[in-house]
Amino acid sequence: MNTHNPAVEPHDVPVTVRWLNPIGQPTFDAPIADLLHGIKLPSTQIEVVSFDMKPSPTHLEYRAYEALTYERTLRIARDCAQQQIDALVIGCFYDPALEDAREISGDTLVIAPCQASLQVVEQLANRFSIIVGRNKWMEQMHERVRSYGAEHRLASMRQLGMGVDEFQKDPAVTRRRIIEQAMLAVEEDGAEAIVLGCTIEFGFFEQVQREVGVPVIDPVVAAFKMAEALAGMKRRFGWVPSRVGSCEPPPEAEIEAFGLFQGPVPIGNRVKA
Repeated sequence: MNTHNPAVEPHDVPVTVRWLNPIGQPTFDAPIADLLHGIKLPSTQIEVVSFDMKPSPTHLEYRAYEALTYERTLRIARDCAQQQIDALVIGCFYDPALEDAREISGDTLVIAPCQASLQVVEQLANRFSIIVGRNKWMEQMHERVRSYGAEHRLASMRQLGMGVDEFQKDPAVTRRRIIEQAMLAVEEDGAEAIVLGCTIEFGFFEQVQREVGVPVIDPVVAAFKMAEALAGMKRRFGWVPSRVGSCEPPPEAEIEAFGLFQGPVPIGNRVKA
């Protein structure tokens, strides 16, 4: 008989989380590692990685760029399973290759920023707005919001008129534009909370929240803390990804016969947090 009693176990269960910046540039690896280090539980182990992809785009604003990353994301998800990493976060608000990575991740939980942010904001408000960089992004983000069943709560999407590569160049300008658009979302669109619609909009939410007076969800924080929490539940309660029905993974015999996922793991840079 199993006498395991999870209620008496420590709440700070040691877990491992890998954060993937899904580009072949290390530019944001260290800054995001620093951010995660500041919000993690003491025993959580974090690794921030990016691809060994050369040449590589510096952002995934276009579907064509995003599609180039899928194979590497799948291989990194498979490596997480083999290395017994508790959770993987795919660090782009488009949630690229999320469902595909989950299919092949073994016992590793796979989390992505858009879904995590929506799950958090829905606990805090009935209507929310997403602040995006450019109008170009909106259709694809609407697709994600619809697929997650949150479209009826979306008050609006508002753009900053900025690309991903601009967000951290002049933080004061970015912060001012976010505050302006967030204010308009609340005052004109009926938003009760704000979601920042790009992981590179990190570092702004606290001041925006103070200025605007509603919850402001940073997708980096939301995705990481959800990964950390779910990893802890996995460790304590055995809540691992299902592998039956629609969650059935590719047979290992087929993967081997097809010669898939061979060679070194496509990680070009690693930073411990």
